[in-house]
Amino acid sequence: MDEITSQQVKGFKNDGFVVLRGFFDSTQVQELTSHLDGFVDRRVTELPHHHVFYELPGVKDSLKQIQHLDQHDATFHCLLHEGRLKRLSELLLEDQTIGRNLQYFNKPPLIGKATPPHQDGFYFMLDPPKALTMWIAVDRADENNGCVRYLPGSHRLGLRTHQRTSTLGFSQGIPDYPSPAERDHEITMTAEPGDLLVHDALTIHRAERNQSVASNRRSLGFIYYAKSAKEDEDAKRSYQQELKREMDKAVGA
Repeated sequence: MDEITSQQVKGFKNDGFVVLRGFFDSTQVQELTSHLDGFVDRRVTELPHHHVFYELPGVKDSLKQIQHLDQHDATFHCLLHEGRLKRLSELLLEDQTIGRNLQYFNKPPLIGKATPPHQDGFYFMLDPPKALTMWIAVDRADENNGCVRYLPGSHRLGLRTHQRTSTLGFSQGIPDYPSPAERDHEITMTAEPGDLLVHDALTIHRAERNQSVASNRRSLGFIYYAKSAKEDEDAKRSYQQELKREMDKAVGA
């Protein structure tokens, strides 16, 4: 595949993540951003409330997360299920894949909270935990506005204990992370618009809060499961029901 080298594939397997700079060119980023802005302006108020998260309830400019964009828009559906990203997911997982979610993330200036350290596989509840997340930067992401931080090789050490957090949209985190040694080994991953970050479902990652005065930190996240991985349906249903109850309570439904 021309978009990724054999060395980058090897890096993904060894480190649990890989970065593909300029995966989307400037024209593609502009088109994607325009479509995303239009969707947010016109459609967000129509979406199920448990698919939409705000840092400040009811404050439009504090929008931080949208779940399942692919279920609400044909362009996003195609982006998840067809073309370059799906082919790349199958190459990296060495399996046929199923696109499970396309998410919008933002850390609004000054109020965008930190993302607790976690492994996506905890939420996925798969056996085996064979899945990955792709993260496309819409804005520049740096140390000031909350770029992603990875712990290389953590995907090879299994699933860590997670506990409930108070962060809306990221309800689970690793309570004993990071140790001093883990913090020393973290990789801070800055990104320009159009850069693609890909990480294994068991790779530990986190992000600091947005400390900037005016810079959003928007991105799109694409989740792919290997077809051979099986979901624990009962556990996932129970977790989602509990999450929905919490969301209903948060918005007064």
